[in-house]
Amino acid sequence: MAATTKMDRSNRIKQVFTEGQRPAFGFWQLFPGTNVSRALAGSGIDWVMVDCEHGNIDDAAMHEAVPVIAASGASPIVRLPGIESWMVKRALDTGAHGILIPLIRTVDEVKSVVAAAKFPPEGQRGFGSPFAAQGFEAGVSSVDYLQQANGNLLTMVQIETQEALDAVEEIAPLVDVLFVGPFDLGNNIGHPILGKMDPELEEAIARILKATVAAGKKCGIFCDTGEQAKRYAEMGFHMINVAVDYTALRATLAKSLAVARG
Repeated sequence: MAATTKMDRSNRIKQVFTEGQRPAFGFWQLFPGTNVSRALAGSGIDWVMVDCEHGNIDDAAMHEAVPVIAASGASPIVRLPGIESWMVKRALDTGAHGILIPLIRTVDEVKSVVAAAKFPPEGQRGFGSPFAAQGFEAGVSSVDYLQQANGNLLTMVQIETQEALDAVEEIAPLVDVLFVGPFDLGNNIGHPILGKMDPELEEAIARILKATVAAGKKCGIFCDTGEQAKRYAEMGFHMINVAVDYTALRATLAKSLAVARG
């Protein structure tokens, strides 16, 4: 299906979702810096997660990362530190193509996040950022952004608590993407990842995917290797992280050092 609006044409991850031919693959950014953003986004990846929860990325670094990622051809997605409405607004006002909210627990929390991410009459988001349109193609005006944002920007929540897992069938219809955080999910349901995944965690992940597909939405998952990403792609996940800048850098350096030492 062809993109129909200026914002649609600029939103790479949404294009991949609409085409439905393959998963949208991404990288995770923990380091601040526009050169880091540019390197990740320019690799041919579909999206980059600007991690303001666990990454070393503050508000100013987020504002710098988002437009660079978008200009490099990938979709910038911002993971917030929490669920507060002002955080949602700050992230979207940078020009981000979507937001990811961690540690969701209740249906009411999800509804409040959706309201914060949508302009009236669908939500309560305030309008006025001069930066919001910069994440999209040239010529997207403030009016275009106001008219197209509700239908174009992606609201994503992480299912990584027992409470959210218990309510996953109710949560799925409310958002665009359910994103599995396997480490926190494992910890919260009593089956932490200690070198392997327990069957109970695998079953929980399968339940999240099933609920998402049943609701006609997209399901994402965090992986930190290409091998893991390939496995979950074959399972039918729609949005998959492939690598993290910090761990990929360490692994590459360690490998090169090992070769040098013989």
